[in-house]
Amino acid sequence: MALFPTYARNDIKLIRGEGAWLWDDQGNRYLDFTSGLGVCNLGHTHPGVKAAVHEQLDQLWHVSNLYRIPLQEQVAGKLAEVSGLDFSFFCNSGAEANEAAIKLARRYGREQKGLHRPEVVTFYSSFHGRSLATLTATGQAKVKEGFAPLPEGFRSLPYNDRDALKEGLTEQTAAVMLELIQGEGGVRPADPDFLQELERLCRDREILLMVDEVQTGMGRTGDLFAFRQAGISPDVITLAKGLGNGLPVGAMLGRKGLEVHFGPGSHASTFGGNPVVMAAAKAVLEELSTTDLLSRVRHTSHRLQTLLHDKLASHPTVVEIRGQGLMWGVELNRPAAPLLPILQRKGLLAVIAGPQVLRLLPPLVTKEEEAVHGVRIIEEGLQQLEEVVDGGSVSRI
Repeated sequence: MALFPTYARNDIKLIRGEGAWLWDDQGNRYLDFTSGLGVCNLGHTHPGVKAAVHEQLDQLWHVSNLYRIPLQEQVAGKLAEVSGLDFSFFCNSGAEANEAAIKLARRYGREQKGLHRPEVVTFYSSFHGRSLATLTATGQAKVKEGFAPLPEGFRSLPYNDRDALKEGLTEQTAAVMLELIQGEGGVRPADPDFLQELERLCRDREILLMVDEVQTGMGRTGDLFAFRQAGISPDVITLAKGLGNGLPVGAMLGRKGLEVHFGPGSHASTFGGNPVVMAAAKAVLEELSTTDLLSRVRHTSHRLQTLLHDKLASHPTVVEIRGQGLMWGVELNRPAAPLLPILQRKGLLAVIAGPQVLRLLPPLVTKEEEAVHGVRIIEEGLQQLEEVVDGGSVSRI
C-alpha cells in the first residue's frame, strides 16, 4: 500500500453508509458510534446535504477567494446569526481553523495589547490539531514527540483548576484556547465554576477567550454550540468536523473588533470556503436550524446517558461515565483498545480517547432503538473483555 503509515488502520474496508450505519466490502453491517470521528453528525449520505452538493457540482466547483463567493457569504451570515459572533474565516479542517485563531491571537496581542512575545494559554490533555502550531498548543506530550524545535509562545495549565488559572495568566497572555469537553483527552467536560472564572479573568485582562468547538460544535452536545450551554461568551470559536458532514470545511468565527487584526494579506486558504463545501455547510446549518433535530438529540442523549449508567456503571471494569449530548466517554480500569475489535465483531464501531477511555460519538440522527442496541453490544463486549488475557488468565476469544 503506497501510503505513509501515519495511521494504525483497521483492516475492514467500508464502502457504503446510510444514517447511523456502515457496510464493508464483505456485506457486514456496523452501527457507527464514531460518526467518522465526530464528522458525519447528520449521518452518512444525508439526503439534504447530498442534494445540495449535487446541485452545486453541476454549477461551479472552485474560483478562489480572489472573488466573492455568494454561498460563502450566506454561510457566514447564518453562522453570525446563530452564534452571536460577527465574522467568519473559512478553511479546510479543524487544525487550520485553530491555526487561524492562533494567528489572530498573536496579531491581537501585538497590535491591541502591545505585546512583543504574545502567548496563547491552553490546557493539559487538550487536543487542537496536528500542524506545528496546533500540536504545540495541544496539552499532550505524545503528539509532540520527534517534532522539535516547536514554535514558542504556548503554555499549558491544569484543566478545571481555578487556582492554577489565576496564577498562570500573565501580562504576556494574549489568548486562552480551550475545549469545553476535552475529546481526545478523555471526554472531560469543563467545570462551570472554572469557566465562569476563566471568562471573568479574560474580560478583566483583555485576553481573548477562544473556544475550540471543532468536535463539540454543530449539534454534538444538543445545542448548535457547547458554549451556549456553558453560559459564556467567547471572542473566537473554531469549527470543522460536523460543519460539512463529511466534506472538508473548517471555520474560525470572531467578534466585532477583531477584523482589524485580520485584514487583507494576513491569512488565506486556497480551497477554504469553495462553493462545493459551502453548499454542504449551508445544508447542514439549515437542517440543524429549521428542524426538530436538536430536540431529538437531547432526547436521545438523555436516553443514552441513562442506558450507559444503568447498564455499564456497575460493571467491574468501568471507572466513570462522563459526557454530554451525543459525546460520551466510558473510562475503564484497563486499556480500552482491546475492546474495539470485540465491539467491531459484534457490529459496533467506536474509538478511544486516551489509553483507558472508550469514546462514543453516535450521529445526531441515531434513533433510540439504535442507542439501545449499541449499549447492549458494549455491555456484552465488556463482559467478553474480561475473558481476554488478564492477570495471567487465558483468552477465550
